[in-house]
Amino acid sequence: MLRSMTRADAAQRITDLREEIHHHDYLYYVEARPEVSDAEYDALMRELRELEASFPDLVTADSPTQRIAGTPTDIFKPVEHHAAMLSLDNATSPDDLREFEARIGRALPGATFSYVCEPKIDGLGIALLYEQGRFVRGATRGDGRTGEDITPNLRTIRSIPQVLRRAVLEVRGEVFMPRAEFAKLNRALEDAGTPTFANPRNAAAGAVRQKDPAVTARRPLDMFLYHVSRADGHAFASHWATLDALRVAGFKTNPRAERCQTLDAVVACCERLERDRDALGYDADGVVVKVDALEHQRRLGSTTHHPRWAIAFKFAARQATTVIEAIEVNVGKTGALTPTAKLSPVELAGVTIRNVSLHNEDEIRRKDIRVGDTVLIERAGDVIPYVIQVVLAKRPADTQPFTFPSQCPACGGVAFRPTGEAYWRCTNSACPAQLKERLRHFGSRRAMDIEHLGDSTIEQLVDTGRVKDFADLYTLTGAELGALDRFAEKSAENLVRAIGASRERGLARLLNALGIRLVGERVAQLLATRYGSLEAIAAASESELGEVHGIGEEIARSIVAFFKDPTNQRVIERLRAVGVVTDAPVAPAGPKPLAGKTIVLTGSLPTLSREAARELIEGSGGRVVSSVSRKTDYVVVGEAAGSKADDARRMGVTMLDEAGLLALVRS
Repeated sequence: MLRSMTRADAAQRITDLREEIHHHDYLYYVEARPEVSDAEYDALMRELRELEASFPDLVTADSPTQRIAGTPTDIFKPVEHHAAMLSLDNATSPDDLREFEARIGRALPGATFSYVCEPKIDGLGIALLYEQGRFVRGATRGDGRTGEDITPNLRTIRSIPQVLRRAVLEVRGEVFMPRAEFAKLNRALEDAGTPTFANPRNAAAGAVRQKDPAVTARRPLDMFLYHVSRADGHAFASHWATLDALRVAGFKTNPRAERCQTLDAVVACCERLERDRDALGYDADGVVVKVDALEHQRRLGSTTHHPRWAIAFKFAARQATTVIEAIEVNVGKTGALTPTAKLSPVELAGVTIRNVSLHNEDEIRRKDIRVGDTVLIERAGDVIPYVIQVVLAKRPADTQPFTFPSQCPACGGVAFRPTGEAYWRCTNSACPAQLKERLRHFGSRRAMDIEHLGDSTIEQLVDTGRVKDFADLYTLTGAELGALDRFAEKSAENLVRAIGASRERGLARLLNALGIRLVGERVAQLLATRYGSLEAIAAASESELGEVHGIGEEIARSIVAFFKDPTNQRVIERLRAVGVVTDAPVAPAGPKPLAGKTIVLTGSLPTLSREAARELIEGSGGRVVSSVSRKTDYVVVGEAAGSKADDARRMGVTMLDEAGLLALVRS
C-alpha cells in the first residue's frame, strides 16, 4: 500500500494521523479519559512511523514520532525570556496573608479583590513558546531573565502538547515527577546499583537537563501550566479565565486550583491544601495566591524580585536538626556500598527518624559530613529523609573527615570503585550480603535455569550456612535438603536433579549467571563466542576485552575486576571441580553466514528455543533485535506469531521458518 501511495496522499494521511494522535495524547495525558485502547493507539503510531520512514521529507519537529528524536547536545543555549520569570514573596501564616491584602488595598484604594489559589509545585519552572500554534522552544527559568534552551527534552513530556488548539504564544509552568513514579525510579536505580535521587525535584531537574533527550524520555515527568505570559490576539479579564484558556488550548492545569472570593476563603483553601499535601501525589511546599483580575495585576505591577499581586503561602517546614552518631557502610544486593548516618532520634513530619542515607562517597565529601556533626534534615511527603547541610557553627573541634572503606564491610573482600562512578562495589560473588540475590539470579531461567530453586529454599540454604557460594549448590544432597522446613523427600530429589542438570548449560549461561556487573545475556554470549572458556576470559586484559564489538571500556573494567578477585577465582575453581561446564567451542575464524544481518524472532519454533535461536544467529555473526523496521533483513516466524509477522508483510521484509534459518546458517 505504501509503495503505491503518492506523496500528496501520504502528506494528507500524515496530517490526519498527527491530529488524531495529538487528540488522544490530550485525552490520555491531560484529561485522563482515553477513548482508544493502547493497541489502537500503537497502531496509529506505527502507521505514522512507516509513512514518515517512506517520506522522510515530510517529517516535522512537532510530529508525535519525534518526542525522543532530539540529538544529544553538549551545551544548552541561553534564552532571554519575553517577560522576566520572577520569584514570589512569602507568607507563613494567615496574618501574613492579611497583611498582603492590606498592602495591595493601599496600592489600589477602593478596589475589592478576588483570588486564585494553586498548589506551589516543588519542581522546575519552565517557559514554553508557541508560534502559529506549534511548540518551538522550551526554556528553564534560569536567573529569571535568561534561561537555557531545553526544547528537545521538553518534547518528551507527554503532557506538553506539540500543537495547540488556540495560538497561545508563551506559557509558563512547572515540570515535576509524581511521588509514586519517583519511588519506582529510585527502586529501579537501586536494583541496577546506580545512585538514587534524594527527592523528586532533583530527579525532575536532572531529567530535563540531560544532554540526550532519549534519557529524558525514560524519566516519568509531568507538568502543570499556571501562567500565560504572552497571548497575541487574545484578551483575558482574569487569571481564572487564563487557566480555562490553557485547558481549552490543550494544556494540563492543576485540578486543585480554586477561585476564592474573599481572603477568609483563601486562608481556608491554604489550610485545606496543607492538610492534604501528602495526598496530592506530588511534592508541594505551599500555595500560590494570586489576585484574579488581570487589570489589578497590571496596576499593582512588580518589584525587581517579585510580582506585587501574588504571594506564596509556605507550608510548615518539614525540617529538623539532629546529630550524626555514627556512619555505617552497608552492602546492597548488587554489591554497591552505601553509607548510612545513624542519627540521634528526631521527630519529623510525624515520623521518628533514626537513619538517613548518605548515598555515596562523593555526597559525603561534597557536604563534608562527619560523625558528631549537627545536620539539617528534610522529609518531603513520603520521601526518605536526606541531609540538606551540616550546621558548621555546631561542629565539635575534634571531628575528622570520614574515610570511605576500601574493603567490603560484610566479607572483607576488595571494594572497587569504577572510574567515573559514584559507588564503591564489592566484587566478591560469595559476599553474604549479596548471596541470596545472586543465587536467585544464578538459578533463574535465563541463567542456569535451576527449576524448584525458589526464594524460600534460598533463604534457608543461606541462613543455615549450607550454601556459601554458587559451587555449594552442586554438593547438596537429598538428605540435606530434606532437613529444610516444608521440604518433602520428592521435592528434595527434584531439586538435586535440577541442580545436576544445570552443569551442562554452557559457558554463555554461566557467564550470565555469575552476576558480573554489566554482563548480561548478550555480553555473555559475545564473550563465550570470542574466548571459548572462563580461563581465556579471565586472562584477557581490559584493552583486549574492549576491542570486542559490543563491549566497551566500562564493561571491560568490570570483567577484569571480577576475575581479579581471589574469592571469585576460588568459586570458579570449585565450579570446575563439581563438573560445571566452563568452556564452549570457539566460533571459527573467517566469514560468517549472517554477518551484518539484522533478524527478528517471533512465535515458537519447532525445535529451537528462543534462547537457542538467538545463540545460533549471534554465533553466525547476526544481530537479534526486538522490533521490525525497514532495516530488518529477516523475520523468523514460528507458531502463534504475533504482530511482528504482520509488520514484516507490510514492510516487505523477508520471512523465514526454522528450516529457512538453519539453511542460511549452514550456507
